[in-house]
Parts: sequence; structure tokens; C-alpha cells
Amino acid sequence: MAKLIVWNLVTLDGFFEGEKKWDLDFHNRAWGPELEKLSSDFGRSAGLLVFGRVTYEGMKVYWTTAEDEGEVKAYMNALPKLVASRTVTSSDWNNTEVTADIVGELAKRKQALDKTIYVFGSADLTDSLLKAGLVDEVMLAIVPVQLGKGTPFFKEGDRRDFDLVEAKPLSNGAILARYAPASA
Repeated sequence: MAKLIVWNLVTLDGFFEGEKKWDLDFHNRAWGPELEKLSSDFGRSAGLLVFGRVTYEGMKVYWTTAEDEGEVKAYMNALPKLVASRTVTSSDWNNTEVTADIVGELAKRKQALDKTIYVFGSADLTDSLLKAGLVDEVMLAIVPVQLGKGTPFFKEGDRRDFDLVEAKPLSNGAILARYAPASA
């Protein structure tokens, strides 16, 4: 059975992007050898990458045109990808499927796969998957930046508790934090 892990970078005040879509300049404060290694590790351990529609559109444009020919680009383009969308029905990005029933599809794939399923970005999708009880772990790079405004990663709603799995400071001041949703 596959584990489903949500991955994102967030600011100290909880934003995963600034005021405008894809305003991710704060990522530069956290990026370095440790996150580069983590990104490579994702590529080796992933059985499936999952994106919401908006994240998918940005990732597709970036990774299919990036000049860097490194390991991360190779796995981003080669790994199987699943996109949650009610408006997009197909994709021309290598190895990508689209589904309107992401909860049902991921429930099936968690049972069928033996490698990790990673959800990158995708705050709305993450919220839906947490509500459905499909998330095994939330992994965040907490970036030592306060944006003051932007798009919050976690949506308003009911309280949800998490248990700390691991917390690791990075050499640049960011913290890699892994949490599991608390059992009911």
C-alpha cells in the first residue's frame, strides 16, 4: 500500500505563495543542497506525482521548458502524474492522466501502488484529501519569511490535529517538518 505525502514550502505566516499566483520568490530563501537532495530523493521514491489543476499548469510549463538538465527535471517529466480537474480532461505532458474524481482515484491507487504518492503544491486539493482521510503525512519546509499576505496553504474550516513525525533544521534557517494527521 502506498503512502500519500503532501509536500510544500510555506512561510512562517502560513502562505504557500504571495499575493499573485506563482509568487514563490521566498522559496529561494530555503533552497539549497538539502532541499536539492530531498527533491532527488522524491524522484527515487515516488510512484506517482499528484497536482491540482492550477499547480499542474504551472509545473507543466516549467518542467517541460526548464533549461536545467538535472535529475529533478528528468524525474518530473518521466514519473507518472495525476491531475485533479473538473475542467481539464487530458494532458500532453508525458505520463500524465487527468481525473475529475481525485478522491476515488487516489483511494484506489493507494491500494495498488507500493511506492510513495506525492502531492506537490495544490492547497485546495490538499484540503480535499485531508477531509477524505487520504493523507498519511504533510511535509513542509517552513521558510523563515513573513509575507504578510498571500495564499494560505491550509484552508479555513474545522480543527484538525497533527502528530509530529520529524523536525529538522536546515543550514539556511528553514525547518523541514513532517506531520501525520492525528488519529480520530
